[in-house]
Amino acid sequence: MATVPAFTGFTQDAIQFLADLAQNNDRAWFTPRKAEYERLLKVPLQALCAALAERFTARGLPLTADPARSPFRIYRDVRFGKDKSPYKTAASARFMAPGGGPGAYFHLEPGEVYAGGGLYRPEPAVLAAWRRLVDTDPAAVHAAISDPGFVAAYGSLHGDRLTRVPAGYAKDHSERDLLVLKDLIFTTRLGDDDVFSPGLPDTLTDLYAAAGPVWALLGRVAEG
Repeated sequence: MATVPAFTGFTQDAIQFLADLAQNNDRAWFTPRKAEYERLLKVPLQALCAALAERFTARGLPLTADPARSPFRIYRDVRFGKDKSPYKTAASARFMAPGGGPGAYFHLEPGEVYAGGGLYRPEPAVLAAWRRLVDTDPAAVHAAISDPGFVAAYGSLHGDRLTRVPAGYAKDHSERDLLVLKDLIFTTRLGDDDVFSPGLPDTLTDLYAAAGPVWALLGRVAEG
């Protein structure tokens, strides 16, 4: 892979490219503009990942950022869905924990820029481990998700929910809101000033670091 340049921030032109792509999501429009996509979005996203890799190491965060592997490809997998639009209309990247634990995420789309992490669509065994922990050691769970830094950055855990308490737990369980979660994720919105700034890697690193107690909690869950 070619040397990745320093990250200097995304541009308004990058946002406009994604907006235009959403209105012209076909190969006839994208193909002659592929070099523009790479200049405006692909290369800056790789540069962001390279900058984050350095900061994750320096801060001791349990996340891996890789310019080649972290960014999601712009091409959609259209084999099984009804939507045959060939391209994604967002630039995004994921940062995984060693051993497949909770990961982090960055998403850039016109009007929808956010960062976060956690366990999205965890395997049934992992979700079962979460529910056991909530049931048997709620104090540990609340100590993590009520951490002031985490609450200030993200508010709370969220995600899709069951309509009722899962089987094996009392319908009036005191931790019902946590037991019905099907995802264990946390997100926070970012503004244009964040994504246009060369300081975005520091902003993201600070956000991910604020979730330290929750990373540890979800890492414990992922291990079973």
